Amino acid sequence: MLQVGPNLVGKLGPNYGSKITLRLHFRKMLRGAFHKLNIESKHVCRHNKPRIKPMTHLKDSHLKTYLLILVMVIAGPLGNVLLGKGMKRVGELGLWPPSHLLHTGLTIFTSGTIWLGIASLLCFFVAYILALSWADYSYVQPASSLAYGVVALLGYWMLGERVSPLRWTGIALISLGVFVVGRTNPRTAEHV
Repeated sequence: MLQVGPNLVGKLGPNYGSKITLRLHFRKMLRGAFHKLNIESKHVCRHNKPRIKPMTHLKDSHLKTYLLILVMVIAGPLGNVLLGKGMKRVGELGLWPPSHLLHTGLTIFTSGTIWLGIASLLCFFVAYILALSWADYSYVQPASSLAYGVVALLGYWMLGERVSPLRWTGIALISLGVFVVGRTNPRTAEHV
């Protein structure tokens, strides 16, 4: 049992008397908190958490999600390939003596290819944040895995890398998984 002082009795009302169980007090505080947040009682489960109601199919949010994933699939690998190409032009990093480190840093930050790579990765990051605000993480992350195929293509065309048949097979399996995930609803739940 909890001893209730005069300040708490004033807040709880005169009907509570001088003693109250902690459980009753806690329930009253939770009810008050939910009413302050304007959550209706029908949307509150027995553990006082908001229920998750299924989301209706919205074509606009699906289209936005697909377009953002397309931006992610192109901008992420493009940014990484541009950074790789820029760093190959800079050459091996020298960390000592300090004058060599300063020269390398200036070379890196004056390279247009590196800045294009940074801009592309920023575009990827913004698209990723927006996609996560419209779709489930369990949908966005696997769907964006199509980027592995784009990485292989850009590595082959822009960096002159050789992509083995075994890598292409792995990329094909990843793409098959993306196809399976893509057949599901991007957003399965919406918080009330």
